[in-house]
Amino acid sequence: MVPELEHLIQKSSNLVFFGGAGVSTESGIPDFRSVDGLYHQTFRYPPEYMLSHTFFVEHTAEFFDFYRKKLIVHGAKPNAAHLRLAALEREGKCKAVVTQNIDGLHQAAGSKTVYELHGSTLRNFCTRCGKFYGVDFIEEAAGQGDGVPRCTECGAVVKPDVVLYEEGLDDATVTGAVRAISQADLLIVGGTSLAVYPAAGLLRYFRGDALVVINKQPTPADQSATLVLHMPIGQALGMDVPKEE
Repeated sequence: MVPELEHLIQKSSNLVFFGGAGVSTESGIPDFRSVDGLYHQTFRYPPEYMLSHTFFVEHTAEFFDFYRKKLIVHGAKPNAAHLRLAALEREGKCKAVVTQNIDGLHQAAGSKTVYELHGSTLRNFCTRCGKFYGVDFIEEAAGQGDGVPRCTECGAVVKPDVVLYEEGLDDATVTGAVRAISQADLLIVGGTSLAVYPAAGLLRYFRGDALVVINKQPTPADQSATLVLHMPIGQALGMDVPKEE
């Protein structure tokens, strides 16, 4: 617990959290940009290309092979940061979580108002008829034919609801995130280097009283922040919180 941070939280009546990969790393999910992360591993193609819309369309089987191995996670549980934010929402303090992560751990912890800027691996849709499929459907396709998941209704490819390179963010999600950030009196930015745009650009809509940045490494927002904590997000936010029944 950090006294300065707790003081700001207790003063706040409209807290919004903006988070990145560093929130999930404490649940065992690798950060793409860390030394051991996805972008520093060697593949047949650059990871950025393999996670692009073009690669999805032109090399669909290879896309899903890579996607299943590297983006779908197993056994990850919400950590202290996820649980604290969910508790703050139940108290009426945290009005929204805006996340760049695609793992669904904020919802698993109990947060209800979550804007997933880059989508979620837990949601998948037919590219033709829009039928919904869970993550198990994507995994089970690995042992069938070319491994590409195809709709049981119309036969078209089923695509993860994840924003790939060359794709735009969902308008409704961005609108909700901007509204939440612009109305917040306290914005806590955690576990993100603020290097990924357009997501990082949403911070410019904040007009509130206090900006807190929690990240192991310096970020571009540090110099304008009310409080900067170079420490793990779970250590900064975590405290004993009651779990939902």
